[in-house]
Amino acid sequence: MTAEAPHGVHHVAIAVRDLAALEAFYTRVLGLPVSRRWPMEGDEQRDRSVWCDLGGGAFLALERMADAEVAPEGAPADRAHGYLMVALRITPAARSDWEARLAAAGVAVVHRTAYTLYVADPEGNRVGLSHWPDAAGQPASQKEG
Repeated sequence: MTAEAPHGVHHVAIAVRDLAALEAFYTRVLGLPVSRRWPMEGDEQRDRSVWCDLGGGAFLALERMADAEVAPEGAPADRAHGYLMVALRITPAARSDWEARLAAAGVAVVHRTAYTLYVADPEGNRVGLSHWPDAAGQPASQKEG
């Protein structure tokens, strides 16, 4: 297993009750530009997630919670809103090495997406190991140099 150490923060995610209010705070008050919007499944007119550019390829994901009492998939039940996780940057080529490294360490992958492996640290904090499939598939503000 030769998985290299993560190389920086990929993104930080916050589970939010009021996406519009949080977007206004982070964009208007703090001045972060919106780099990407993800529509609600079945309702293309509403955003499910808004990503704010943090520079250096990192972003802040504001994730709408449909029901503030229900934790997002893969998150501990007591984490229904607020800081959801930190995702560390890995390369797409290193993903299988990370899967093997985590298994060898006895760390369960609690959820997978096409771009992220989700695990919990020893205190239950959600940690993601994230990548894009290649530089061409990334939003312009997410491309690594």
